[in-house]
Amino acid sequence: MPRTLIKNGQVVTSEAVRTLDVALEDGHIIDVKAAIPAEMDDRIIDASGLLILPGIVDAHTHIKLDTGLFKTADNWLIGSRSGAAGGVTTVIDFATQYPGQGFREAVEDRLVEAQDSIIDYAFHCMVTQLPVGAEDELRTLIEMGIPSFKVYTTYRPNYYMDDATLFRLMKKAGEIGGLVIVHAENDAIVSEATQHLVNSGWTQWRYHAQGRPAVAEQEAVHRVLFLAGQAKSPIYVVHCSTSHSVELVQQTRTMGTNAWCETCPQYLLLDERVYEGDHPEHYILQPPLRAEEEPSKLWNLVQAGAVSVISTDTCDYTLVQKREFQEFTRTPGGLPGIETLLPLIYTYGVETGRLQLTDVARLLCENPARLFGIDHRKGFIRPGADADIVLYDPEPETALKQESTHYLAGYSPYEGMRIRGEVQLTISRGDIIYERGKLTDVVGRGEFVPGKPFSIDITDL
Repeated sequence: MPRTLIKNGQVVTSEAVRTLDVALEDGHIIDVKAAIPAEMDDRIIDASGLLILPGIVDAHTHIKLDTGLFKTADNWLIGSRSGAAGGVTTVIDFATQYPGQGFREAVEDRLVEAQDSIIDYAFHCMVTQLPVGAEDELRTLIEMGIPSFKVYTTYRPNYYMDDATLFRLMKKAGEIGGLVIVHAENDAIVSEATQHLVNSGWTQWRYHAQGRPAVAEQEAVHRVLFLAGQAKSPIYVVHCSTSHSVELVQQTRTMGTNAWCETCPQYLLLDERVYEGDHPEHYILQPPLRAEEEPSKLWNLVQAGAVSVISTDTCDYTLVQKREFQEFTRTPGGLPGIETLLPLIYTYGVETGRLQLTDVARLLCENPARLFGIDHRKGFIRPGADADIVLYDPEPETALKQESTHYLAGYSPYEGMRIRGEVQLTISRGDIIYERGKLTDVVGRGEFVPGKPFSIDITDL
C-alpha cells in the first residue's frame, strides 16, 4: 500500500498543538514532523484548518450488553459504526463472567461477539464470582491481555461483590499487575431508598434519582478507596457523578494510593431537573443525574486535573425498551453516547475555555490508553503507534439531532444542544472508516488489542 501523508493540520497531543505532518504506512504512524516531503505514490490528505487528534479511546462502553435482566438492541457492527462516526477508534468494553463461567470462557465468548466490529477493542473483565482460594485464576486474565477487573458494590445478587471478596481481589490485583475498576454505590442505601419509593407508590420515572441518592455513591467510593489503600492495589472509580466522589479519589491519590477516576458527558452537561421534564425515561441511568450545581463543580475538578478520563458508559437501549414499563424499577438504565463524546467535550470543554485542546488528547486518548495498558498501540500520535487518527473541523456549528446519529436508540439525551465542530475523517490502522458523513467500513476489520499488565505509578499520570 502507498504511504498516506496528512499535511497542514494542527497535531494535538497532551503536550502541545503544533502544525505538523503525519506519515502513515502499513497501519502505523511512521513519522510526525513539520513539512514531510511528499513522494510520488503518496496518498495526500490535506488537513488545512483541521485538528489532527489521536483516535479516541472510549474506556467505558457497553456494546451488545446483556445484564441478565435487559439487553441493549445494538450489536458490535452498529456500536462500532457509531463510534467511528464520532472519531472513536478503540473501545474498552466488558467481558462478563456469567454464572458458572471461568474467566477464559467469559473472554472467549465476548471475543466471538465482537468479531463484526469495524474498530479495535480491548476488554475489562466483569468479575462476578471469586470463591475463596480462586484468586490465582485472575492470572488467566493478565495472560489474555485483560489487566482490568470490574466489580460492583451494588446490583445484588447479579453483580454485587461483598467487601471481603473485593479485598481479596484487590490484594491479588496488586500482586499480578491488575487494575481494579469499581462501580461504587452502597447497595443497602440504594435498596432501602428504592423500597421506600415502591412502598409509597412513587415508582414513576421522575422519582428515579431519589432511589439512588448521592450519599450511596460517596460512601461506597470512600470505602473502596480505603480498601484499595490497605490492599496496595491500584483502583479506578468509574462514572463519578458527584464532585465529592472525585475529591475523595483526589485526596486518596495525594496520600500515595494509585487511585484514578472518570466522569462522563452526562454528568458534566445534564442534571436532575430533566426528571421533571417531558421525557424522564430518557435519563434513567445508574448512577442517576445529580443536583443542578454538580455539573459546574465536576467541570472545575476536570479542569484541575482531578479526573483522569472522560468516557461515555454508552448503552444503546431503544425508546421501545425505555417506555415498555412506566416504573423506573423496570426500565433499563443507560444512555447512548459513544458517537457524541468528542463533539460534546470539544464544544462544552474547549469552546467554553474550561479545557485546552491538550486536555482533550489527555482525557480522551492518552490517559485511557495508558491506564488500561494499550498505549504501545493506541492513544498517541507518534512513530510506531497504530495509525488511528481523527481529523476534526472546529468551525461548523449545528444543533445535535438524534436522526443524524447511528444509534438504534431513537433519541439523544443531548437533543438540540449546540455543537461546535464535527468529525471529518476517522482513520483506523491506516484505513479511512468514516469520511465526511459517510461510513466506509469493512465488517469485522476491528482487532482485539491485548492490554499490558498494569504498571503505572501516580507520579506517571
